[in-house]
Amino acid sequence: MISVTRLDGKVFYVNPHQIEYIETNPDTTLIMLSGKRLVVREDYQSLFNRIVEYRKMIGAFKNEE
Repeated sequence: MISVTRLDGKVFYVNPHQIEYIETNPDTTLIMLSGKRLVVREDYQSLFNRIVEYRKMIGAFKNEE
């Protein structure tokens, strides 16, 4: 799970494997596989870095290297 921050400042955690795609126009919006949309404070690059670190931590890149 990675932490993200809602616009009201509340921190919560999402499973990055459930993110279908990310929009940035101008707010960063996570579109989940379920269709739910989550608007967060983080920018795309920081989310990308968190997802990569999470996948490294759980060993998800072993089959991708």
